[in-house]
Amino acid sequence: MTFPPMTLTRTISVLILLGSWAIPARSTPAGTQNPMSDTLIYSLLKAKPEIFDPLIFGSSDRRIQVLYTRIDRDKKGRPRFTDHAYRSNPEEYFYPASTIKFPLAVLALQKLNELGVGGLNRNTTMLTDSVAPEQTPVLADKSAADGRPTIAHYIKKILLVSDNDASNRLYEFLGPDYINQTLHRLGYRNTEIIHRLSVPFTMEQNRHTNPIRFLDADGKLIYFKPAEISTYQYPARDIQMGVGYLSNGKLVNRPFDFSHRNRFPLEDLHRMVRAVMFPESLPKNQRFNLTASDLAFLHEYMSMLPGESIDPQYDVKDHWDTYVKFLYYGSVPNTYDPNIRVYNKVGEAYGFLIDGAYFHDVKNNVEFLLSAVIYCNSDGIFNDDKYDYDNVGFPFLKELGRLIHEHQITK
Repeated sequence: MTFPPMTLTRTISVLILLGSWAIPARSTPAGTQNPMSDTLIYSLLKAKPEIFDPLIFGSSDRRIQVLYTRIDRDKKGRPRFTDHAYRSNPEEYFYPASTIKFPLAVLALQKLNELGVGGLNRNTTMLTDSVAPEQTPVLADKSAADGRPTIAHYIKKILLVSDNDASNRLYEFLGPDYINQTLHRLGYRNTEIIHRLSVPFTMEQNRHTNPIRFLDADGKLIYFKPAEISTYQYPARDIQMGVGYLSNGKLVNRPFDFSHRNRFPLEDLHRMVRAVMFPESLPKNQRFNLTASDLAFLHEYMSMLPGESIDPQYDVKDHWDTYVKFLYYGSVPNTYDPNIRVYNKVGEAYGFLIDGAYFHDVKNNVEFLLSAVIYCNSDGIFNDDKYDYDNVGFPFLKELGRLIHEHQITK
């Protein structure tokens, strides 16, 4: 199977026009509630009022943010980037959900390179132990053809179907100190990854990470990561949202507290996708420590569809081809256009839908980066599973992806 990620970025010298990731505030069209934006995306949205007007001018707070980077190439194939934003505001909190799995996948590969231990790589057997009652061990992986848990297999599951347990295992391998210190050093200063996903751990329990053993083919220990306790000092935050939430089946009539939840602003997600797809487009001190093999591996599984995967294998009834391709396809099973490869990571939780993607249309010779978030919780109640995903969020992301694709083909 041939995948068309931008391998040119690893084989040619790249001349880059760097975009600004903190786009300065400009005059804002009335009604956009927009602290930071230019006019292009707004104009494109406004040109299709039947689709986008209710979200732009509606009374509900949808917290929409959009980042779009047009990519044009010169005669030598060197990319040039032009950035546009709609309501880009890193200070406006949204729950990042599964998008935080993307930096965990990237950092896991980087840490392996930094450790530099002979025989230790992404395909080495990784056995997770436990030292606390709430922790769980992993000594085998039934989804792997050979039954072995590995960093490579965890990353595959994260990128193919957004597997939560796989993400948690990488969190335990890395630890919150390494995660946050490394991301901040690379320029993702507004990102904070401080807890596992879909497990009822306290803040203190999330500071504790499991011991992990890496074994060679003969079962011999190659590397041991001991249990660790994070001492990282998180900035104080006070983020209250909504009007209530369900707890143990009962409604609590006060805002839901996101003060101690993960944080991954859209600008950071957008830049991270660019950093992985086009590493030479960023200064050296902002690039991940990844090999050409690491990048090719990430590119392959960022764009691979569940039905294309051999190991692991997925039932297409549960994980259809467009399962985690929100931009351009939305939520329902759609026929995937073979001419357009989408390299992305999505998030869906607490009424927030997020997608950060690189699009490559080989038929029309079109490339662009597109990231977006929308809030889909009209009643302001959390944990009630009554979110506006199907009638608001997914249709918006689908139409947004097609809008930007159409714009770049015609302009």
